[in-house]
Formats: sequence, C-alpha cells, structure tokens
Amino acid sequence: MTLPVSRLRATLYWLLVSVTVFYALSAIGGGLGMVVADGLSMPKSLLAATPFTTFAIPGVILLLVVGGTQAWAAWLLIARHESALLWSTVAGFGMVIWIISEIYLIHAFTWIQSIYVIGGLLQLVLVLALLGVAPWLPRQLPWMPRTRNSGGAATRRAGGLDPSVQ
Repeated sequence: MTLPVSRLRATLYWLLVSVTVFYALSAIGGGLGMVVADGLSMPKSLLAATPFTTFAIPGVILLLVVGGTQAWAAWLLIARHESALLWSTVAGFGMVIWIISEIYLIHAFTWIQSIYVIGGLLQLVLVLALLGVAPWLPRQLPWMPRTRNSGGAATRRAGGLDPSVQ
C-alpha cells in the first residue's frame, strides 16, 4: 500500500521538523555544556592540534552558529515561513561542516559524529524531496494552501499555509 502524495509530503515535512528540533536542542545543549563545563569532561589533549586552548570558543560556535541556525530553521518550519527550507538547508550544511571540521581538527572519529553527519545529510535530502527534486514526489510546498477551482477540484496556489500538513 502506498501513501497518497499529500500524506507522504506531510510525513517528510514533519520528519524534517523533528530532525531539526532534535539537532537544535543537541547543539545548543552541547555548546552550553562545552562553555560552562569546559568541554564536558573531554580531554584537553583533543585540542592539541587545534587553534583553541579551551573548549569555550568551539562551544560558542556550536551553540550560536550550529545550534542557532538549527533553532532558526526549526522555528521557521513550525511557523511555515517561506524561507524555512532555505534555512533548513543552511542548518544541514552547517551540521555537516561542523562535524567534518571537528574530525579534521581533533584527528579523531567516533560513532556519534557519524550520527550527526547522517542527520545533516538527512536534512538536506528531506529539503530536496520537499522541493520536488525527487521525481516520485511532485513539487508542492507544505505551506501552499489548497484552493478550489471552478470545477471543485483542489489545486495549490502560492503563499499561505497548507491546512493538510498538520
């Protein structure tokens, strides 16, 4: 059994919202922890090959840049703002760049880093699907409301919110 396109689109949209909220909370919490608890018990030896002597500056970057863009994208998605998918893309790329930079700078790789890279890539894939790049999912932005044409058939028009995405 296949899902109707509108149901699939709504599922992908709310999956993007969920992933974005999770990564916003995770980055903000991690950034705060790195600043307040000076690295969350991570050894300072991880910073040896980096330009940093404490975890404070990486923590602020994680908190404000990564967490901030994720939180902003989440808010825009929930508000169904026109720029939500753009900011979700920025947040996804930000997450991927953060983790790849971290791996490069500390010369270490852990399984949790792979989860965050996959999450950032998942955000990008979900945005592409919602934009209609995937041929199996026609382009209909979630905030485009249904309208009735003269024949009574539901159509989409630009702008506004789509009440079917709840």
